[in-house]
Amino acid sequence: MKKDIILSGVGGQGILSIATVIGKAAIQEGLYMKQAEVHGMSQRGGDVQSNLRISDQPIASDLIPTGKCDLIISLEPMESLRYLPYLSHDGWLVTNEAPFINIPNYPSMEALKSELDKLPHKIVLNVNEVAKEIGSPRVANIVLLGATIPFLGISYQTIQDSVRAIFQRKGEAIVDINLKALQAGKEIAEKLM
Repeated sequence: MKKDIILSGVGGQGILSIATVIGKAAIQEGLYMKQAEVHGMSQRGGDVQSNLRISDQPIASDLIPTGKCDLIISLEPMESLRYLPYLSHDGWLVTNEAPFINIPNYPSMEALKSELDKLPHKIVLNVNEVAKEIGSPRVANIVLLGATIPFLGISYQTIQDSVRAIFQRKGEAIVDINLKALQAGKEIAEKLM
């Protein structure tokens, strides 16, 4: 088992939380894991990207070569397009469709949609709306994480356990809403596949 994952978005969206949950779950399942340095996190609204490599064999490098990424997880559609050269032919993109417009020349939604429509393997959903329906806009990142469950190669139960462990210190209500978000994302991805 080997999964090379690129996580992307903008500062403040929760990319690091997604990486933490996946990393903790991978370790719980006895997998090897390497994570490359995350860029842009010092600035809210700046681009954030991380390479996350998990495998049942030792991993030599924490960087994913061009064309070898199995999964791009993105909380921002334009940021997802930035990393498409890394996506393998059979790789999947799981992205939020709601833009985070942080630059003056942000492309039109039509242009973004046109580029996303070219991809054969994608899950595009509005995690912001789903999170609001669940009751907290703050769980949008966990909705997106849930939508990646079919592609991670890590059991859903282990991901749930990881979410519980990471959010436990914030109280049972926070754990529960994050688990609801995870389940909602998983169900949406299963319908869209």
